Amino acid sequence: MKQLLNKIGIKGSLQKNFGAIVILAFTGSVIFGLPFFRFEYYDAYISTYHLTNTQMGVFGTIIGLFGIVSYLFGGVVADGMSVKKIIVLSPIVTGIGGLLHLLPLGFGGLLGIYALWGVSTTFAFWPACVKAVRVMSDEDNQGKAYGFFEGMQSIAGAFTSLVAVGIFHWGTSGAGNEVLAMKFVILFYSFVNIAMGIVAIFTVEDDKIVLEGEKVSFKGISKVLKNPAVWIICLVSFCNHVFCLSIYYYIPYVTDILGAAVAFGAMMGVLRKFGSIGGNIVGGYLADKFGTGKLMLLAYIVMLVGQISIFFVPVGAAGAIIVTVLFITILTFFHMNYAMAWTMMSEGAVPVEYCGTAAGLICTAGAIPETFISIFAGSLIDNHPGITGYRYFFIFLTIVIAIGLVLILIWKAYLKHAKIDKSKMDEKAMEELKQYV
Repeated sequence: MKQLLNKIGIKGSLQKNFGAIVILAFTGSVIFGLPFFRFEYYDAYISTYHLTNTQMGVFGTIIGLFGIVSYLFGGVVADGMSVKKIIVLSPIVTGIGGLLHLLPLGFGGLLGIYALWGVSTTFAFWPACVKAVRVMSDEDNQGKAYGFFEGMQSIAGAFTSLVAVGIFHWGTSGAGNEVLAMKFVILFYSFVNIAMGIVAIFTVEDDKIVLEGEKVSFKGISKVLKNPAVWIICLVSFCNHVFCLSIYYYIPYVTDILGAAVAFGAMMGVLRKFGSIGGNIVGGYLADKFGTGKLMLLAYIVMLVGQISIFFVPVGAAGAIIVTVLFITILTFFHMNYAMAWTMMSEGAVPVEYCGTAAGLICTAGAIPETFISIFAGSLIDNHPGITGYRYFFIFLTIVIAIGLVLILIWKAYLKHAKIDKSKMDEKAMEELKQYV
């Protein structure tokens, strides 16, 4: 193993702590299995808990509200608290929430569970992981550390989703009960989260590490808000996250409208995660070769063409296959786009001294869609039954993708007008800037 890591340039502290980073990445992936598995088993979930599509959307709003606070002030959460304790407690509490989810809860009780998950998955966990990865790697290896951390999350997510689909299929074929099968999936994710918390006790070292995230400077905010680059990146991040949250509605469209089985929809969720792996890795190479702006422009064009094509797909079994192919294609290019959005800070030469504040604002802009997209989509589907509700939502999504495309064109024009040349930035500034992007 050591020889393999040496060949791919993993050395020093990163090599020593590589196993712990793998555990963090796996935990960072499975911790979101419970808050979002409802989309992959959409029809069975609604049936089990007697929910409307609008009520399903409210759960996303709860998660989004906590996300906004997390991204804006996450760096100062748990100040003075051990990072290890946060990384251990977060998945365990999330898993306990999953076990509570198995109780005969009504809508109010489920809201309480999603509020708990909002705290355990977003409020302190991510700042802790980011800090831990930084501490466990050398300064000259942090790019690789975060790269492997993100990539392994996608791999772990694909693997656990595949296992969950297998469990669901086993439950439906054995007991013939989709509701019981879905509860098996909840148990699986719950026990995996609790197990990852226990594993972290023995793998995440240095219990004295304390969060030292970038604090949001209100003086810095006024400076950042005057920077056109930050405004454009915020808007692009907003569009990206609108689409990211809208991904989940392709699955019920294929199962509820086009007639595919629930297990087929769950498999689409697995393929989504594999698409993210390919998109992230390939996108990184393409961005280095052709530039961030050109890659994102290509990605938005493919997404727009793919989304428009869905309107012409006929209803039926053949239509389900075609939409699935379009789904994977759109998602692969979306993840090229999504992965490269942060490099816009470097390409736009956002001043180093305000990168932390800018990052906080950009993440906050990206979190805003979580407060309304799910409830908006659910309301459309409830008020316009059948294919009509989905069509209205897909029209909205097409408009958002088109806006993102226009924003990238504006970005390219801005770079040309501002004549930004990173080669004129001093070496120290560039090195500091890389820590943020």
